[in-house]
Amino acid sequence: MGDLPRAALNFTMEVHAPGDLSCDADRADALITVHARSPETTETTEIADAGADAGAGTDSTPLTAEILIMDRSLSMTGLRKIDEARRAVCAAIDTLRDGTLFAVVAGDHEATVVHPPDGRPVPADETSRREAKAAVHAVRAQGGTRIGSWLECARRLFDTAAVTGVRHAVLYTDGKDEHETRAELDAILDACSDRFICDVRGLGGDWEYRELHRIAQALHGSSEAVIDIADLTADFEALMHEARRVVVPHVYLGLRFSELFTLDKVRQTAPVEADLTGRQQSYEEGLHIPLGAWSPGLRQYQITLRLDPGRVPFDTDLRAAWITLHAEHGVGAGRVGLLPTVPMNVRRRSIPSGASTRSPELTRVGQIRALGMAMRACTDAYEAGDIGRADRELRTALDLADELGQRRKAAELWAVAEKDPRDRVILRRDVTRAEMQRLALDSTRTELPVDSMPVDALDAVGADSTTRCPHCNERLPTRRARFCEACGRNLDTGSGT
Repeated sequence: MGDLPRAALNFTMEVHAPGDLSCDADRADALITVHARSPETTETTEIADAGADAGAGTDSTPLTAEILIMDRSLSMTGLRKIDEARRAVCAAIDTLRDGTLFAVVAGDHEATVVHPPDGRPVPADETSRREAKAAVHAVRAQGGTRIGSWLECARRLFDTAAVTGVRHAVLYTDGKDEHETRAELDAILDACSDRFICDVRGLGGDWEYRELHRIAQALHGSSEAVIDIADLTADFEALMHEARRVVVPHVYLGLRFSELFTLDKVRQTAPVEADLTGRQQSYEEGLHIPLGAWSPGLRQYQITLRLDPGRVPFDTDLRAAWITLHAEHGVGAGRVGLLPTVPMNVRRRSIPSGASTRSPELTRVGQIRALGMAMRACTDAYEAGDIGRADRELRTALDLADELGQRRKAAELWAVAEKDPRDRVILRRDVTRAEMQRLALDSTRTELPVDSMPVDALDAVGADSTTRCPHCNERLPTRRARFCEACGRNLDTGSGT
């Protein structure tokens, strides 16, 4: 256990759980909104103080470590990509604060530490930055792509660094992960999860969005497309400046349940969607869900609990779960409670399905998830050469974006759309693979603040509606659902996402 560092954040948490369940409900949902604020009152002071602690901690022990991962596979030779990549990595090195431990990794079908020479992260200063940039300029394109080996190398480097705080990596790739299986990459992601955070970028248009999604989700980072190689330097500089704002290295959602309820799913719903169910850890009398490292900001989560209707009494207030937050200030350090426990209460009513009203907030979350699934289904249909289905998925996504007021996603969809002679919206016939991969990659990003968005247009129905998926028989969150959250299939066409 221990005290939070001086630059720590102030956390608040709100649990929104519609209390009434129908007599045959077999699930209960809650939205958990967590807001992290700097103790200071201004953004300028917040960033300055966070950055001051980011370089060096007490007793000259660095609080942060940074690993920059370059893709140097043979495909980087074209379009001066390797030259622009060197420039971007050197620009990132220049942003490092004095005292931050860092290293640079070049990856192909293997991973090589190009700086420092002895393979151990070194503190950033004028000399080490100059030497690192010289090493980066010497990197040449060669070999294939095996992203798991790059991440495993980063994990080993972080393990050698005497760092008490944030461990952050940046990775870009211009191609698919061709030299390892999905199972091999997943095993490495499991080993790296909760050890460091990693932001990942797809460069050009030959990468695979699913791989970048999996990396970012497992390592609590962002995933974005950089289609124009000339934009990589600005993107890396922005990433490094954003990383300075991260001041709490490990935060966990703590869950305990009554004997009548069990955990079914945990999802992050904003600002980026991610399924966290498989990341749960047993801790003391309950579960901890790793939420990654935190900077000031707002995040939202949805938990779904399963219950046996035959065991839950009618018209009785029940405590379904106890919810809290914990922080950890270094791998293996003790976890500190950040907030008092907040209860999740439910009441099973003696009324049939559909007679209760679903929370508009939960309805909205389900519809935003359906929007993302439609965007990915559009990309998948394009990749399969089924342009007719891609057109239909595009129209579905645009309808949802319009209903939900998701202006950013609507703009991204219109960027790949045009109208045919009959005035129907269709996919642009000259759209590129890079644009479609970016559309799918951006599908998991959601707009905040959630509670400020309009919900009047939504068709709020019972959370325990009798409407079920025709493919897997799971209950649907709303009668207007166009995708099943359980099996991922389109309810109109039967296709998967």
